[in-house]
Amino acid sequence: MDVYSRLLYICNCLTSDCAWENILFKDKALIRDKCPRTVYNKWCLIAMGAERKTIVDAGIGRTTGTFITDRPGLELVRSRIVDDIRTTVEDAGATGVVVAMSGGIDSTATAELAVEALGSDRVLGLGLPCHKSERAGVSEARTIAEGLGIEFREIQLRPVLEAFEEAAAIELEPGDDASGDDARPDERTHALGNVIARLRMCCAYYAANRQRRIVLGTANRSELLLGYFTKYGDGAADAYPLGDLYKTEVRALAERIGVPRRIVSKEPSAGFWAGQTDADELGATYDVIDPLLQRLVDEDESIENAAATLEIDRETARSLAWLYTETEHKRSLPPTPGIADRGAEQSLPGQ
Repeated sequence: MDVYSRLLYICNCLTSDCAWENILFKDKALIRDKCPRTVYNKWCLIAMGAERKTIVDAGIGRTTGTFITDRPGLELVRSRIVDDIRTTVEDAGATGVVVAMSGGIDSTATAELAVEALGSDRVLGLGLPCHKSERAGVSEARTIAEGLGIEFREIQLRPVLEAFEEAAAIELEPGDDASGDDARPDERTHALGNVIARLRMCCAYYAANRQRRIVLGTANRSELLLGYFTKYGDGAADAYPLGDLYKTEVRALAERIGVPRRIVSKEPSAGFWAGQTDADELGATYDVIDPLLQRLVDEDESIENAAATLEIDRETARSLAWLYTETEHKRSLPPTPGIADRGAEQSLPGQ
């Protein structure tokens, strides 16, 4: 069957009631170019073909069905991340790094690995609370920073957010005739949560610009694959030291490098608003999410087979797969029209 016939076959399946989860097809570029975006997104759900960016080092490679949680593997991961931070800073000609610290496992582990790579005098920690509920987390972050011997600055973002609401948000709200706005009462809360994330990154980059540092993001692979970050907020960084590791692996690495158990066991939260948790937002805990993503993305399993093997509710599996597909734009550079074969991702000759 030629490629166009396969394309037609897939499109027909996508618009029928057949079990399209079991179709596998690899010609992504063709599908993306020839299909409407809605069809391409559905195809992504089928194929789940994104290649895992692995940490490549002696003894570390693509894993199948298991997470990197053993002591030798974690030591190799630790060494690779430390080397990568050091190389990234040196290549940028930077004096050090900035890490936004929430008191959670990801930012704590990132800060500890940065200190191991660069020394405590080259790491700046920022505490950027906006809600009263975040005070405990910032206090925890300050304690961690003191233990690491790094400089720590705390900036209260609540006055900044209030100024934004008064000066900008009120002018940008939809008009009275906006259809369906009353039926979506949580949208404003989510939008302001994104504003907070972007304010935090504004602070991180201002510090980085003023002190010739780079910004280390704290997202892990689970969050990146699900798009569980704010575009140009916590999704803006110069490097993600934990970006190749699932949350399950981050927990194991954090324990290995000495992150306090009280932090490792803390309920994951992005801190977008008071009482918010990752599990509530995503619809499942990482104990469910990570094995499913590994099978769908790393091993190209169908949703149906992965859900059955892991004994996960099929609707939950499909919801998580949908998040992976619909947030692809967050993991890519903004597209250009591609005039005369020009593109934003083109490299210079010889690169």
